[in-house]
Amino acid sequence: MKNGFVYAPTADPVEVIHADDDILVVNKPADLLSVPGKAPEHRDCLETRLREVYPDTLLVHRLDMATSGVMVFARNKAAQRHLGMQFEKRQTRKVYVARVWGDVADDSGLVDLPLIVDWPNKPKQKVCFEAGKPSQTRWEVIARDGETTRMRLFPLTGRTHQLRVHMLALGHPILGDRFYAQGAAFAAAGRMLLHAKELAFRHPTGGADVAFSSEVPF
Repeated sequence: MKNGFVYAPTADPVEVIHADDDILVVNKPADLLSVPGKAPEHRDCLETRLREVYPDTLLVHRLDMATSGVMVFARNKAAQRHLGMQFEKRQTRKVYVARVWGDVADDSGLVDLPLIVDWPNKPKQKVCFEAGKPSQTRWEVIARDGETTRMRLFPLTGRTHQLRVHMLALGHPILGDRFYAQGAAFAAAGRMLLHAKELAFRHPTGGADVAFSSEVPF
């Protein structure tokens, strides 16, 4: 963690992308916790804010505090189980956009590196071939500007900090990432430039394929 971090989430209202009797799809702001933290000052979070308007909101998955983008919540226990199973069995499709430090040489690739919590530095994660859990991320370059690269990321697994550690392992940390970027890469952005752009899954009622997206804010 970078020294001097203060939790100061935006007060702007959360954008609701879609709502029906079973699901609530929203555009999570950057630097807002998905769920309450342990400290009293960390109680303000996306889940709490949504419950003020939708009291039946139930958590299905999380995004890192610094990450923005599409999240789905359930509105009843049956929908929560249905969606939770899809995430557990990797039946959802997630697409992220990131800006990373440096000029990525190839146009696409796959990072296949097992991850485990870095206990002395929790919540940071690290690559560990002995005890790490399998973790895979497909990626492709969208654009280069010489100093940074815009990338599209496709996580095939859902490990904590997976995209952040995998980009670091490529030698191209995500701009503004206070855990894994240092020096110019950290200072290059006022927030971590990682956005959950698209999320696709089967609707809990009827099983139809649905997909939701939000604009990349950087």
